[in-house]
Amino acid sequence: MDRNFAMEFVRVTEMAALAAARFMGRGDEKQADQAAVDAMRRMMNSIQFDGKVVIGEGERDEAPMLYIGEKVGTGQGPRLDLALDPLEGTTICARGGPNSIAVIAIAEEGKFLHAPDTYMEKIAVGGDARGAIDLDSTPTQNLREIARAKKKRLEDLTVIILDRPRHAELIEEVRRAGCRIWLIGDGDVSAAIATCKPESGVDVLMGTGGAPEGVIAAAALRCVGGDFQGRLKWRNQTEIDRAKTMGVADPNRIFRINELASGNVMFCATGVTTGTFLDGVRFTGGGALTHSVVMRSESGTIRHIEAEHHFDLKPRF
Repeated sequence: MDRNFAMEFVRVTEMAALAAARFMGRGDEKQADQAAVDAMRRMMNSIQFDGKVVIGEGERDEAPMLYIGEKVGTGQGPRLDLALDPLEGTTICARGGPNSIAVIAIAEEGKFLHAPDTYMEKIAVGGDARGAIDLDSTPTQNLREIARAKKKRLEDLTVIILDRPRHAELIEEVRRAGCRIWLIGDGDVSAAIATCKPESGVDVLMGTGGAPEGVIAAAALRCVGGDFQGRLKWRNQTEIDRAKTMGVADPNRIFRINELASGNVMFCATGVTTGTFLDGVRFTGGGALTHSVVMRSESGTIRHIEAEHHFDLKPRF
């Protein structure tokens, strides 16, 4: 995959972030998300590639744009698959909270897991605990292995978990193990990536969240040497039946990081609201400042990009 695509796709996340940031704190999740979707789609369709959305806004009947299976790009050039979330953390953005981002992961055709838009049980760690996680083990067992790998005491570990009623038992077990907990309202892609940043203070992500975000997080962690496992959590038999038509033969299978995102992977994200991972959009007189990251698994390169945008030269914004 041509490394020049990294700069092409960061422009896509920049435009989605700029569009969504207009609605920060205004209480309308749908409007913020739609603005990000429209901007991302429009910018992607200007790039010379033959792309397909394999992880997107949802099934075709539920998502009018950037749905699973949608063709994007000019249709000319290399065939690439996309896992994307135009606005990861719609509720965060609508409420003006931290860690909302626009994100895309790019891979060669057939290298991302194809699955229905359902839930996924997840565990993510940084490179210093790679190989120490196993979804077949209990949370306590995983925490002990992670602490051993990181040469920390259990009391020194910080576990980041989505604040949801379904996680009540998980939260209680982590507390009994003696670990610290950071509860978040949304945004588990950023949370997974935070496990690879020592300055974040996050050691492990645990819990159940969206499967699309799981694939995107796995792609990001591939680029920075982290580790990730996921197991799809089905809401009904219809999802299981559909997954089988998409190639998921075993509904209870644990997917390792290289099974969720394989081959050469690129990852681009731009901050919408400021968080532990990226700064948010800051509007200026007649323009804005954005903070993005571009990562490539092939080289391990991580580029942080701070851009100045001038709206008189960007008529669409």
